[in-house]
Amino acid sequence: MTQILVTPIFSKFVKKIPVNQKRILDKAVKAIVATPAIGQEKVGDLSGVFIHKFRVQDQTWLLAYRQLSHVSIKLIMVGPHENFYRDIKKLF
Repeated sequence: MTQILVTPIFSKFVKKIPVNQKRILDKAVKAIVATPAIGQEKVGDLSGVFIHKFRVQDQTWLLAYRQLSHVSIKLIMVGPHENFYRDIKKLF
């Protein structure tokens, strides 16, 4: 069983979105748990961070996560593509 950890930024965003968008996000999280290498690994400032892209209605959303061990994944941030990388770099 994979342990899923979340950051306060991630949980704060999830609380604000509608139920239908949460269902789509749940599917994306399940895909990451099933295949942790599904996302694209970033380099440079975001080294070790993976980004998984998925569609929510007509928008592309990004989900940033880090695989801490083979049984632990930390969900860092999720949201629309606009300003996503700028905002996540502020965290690191």
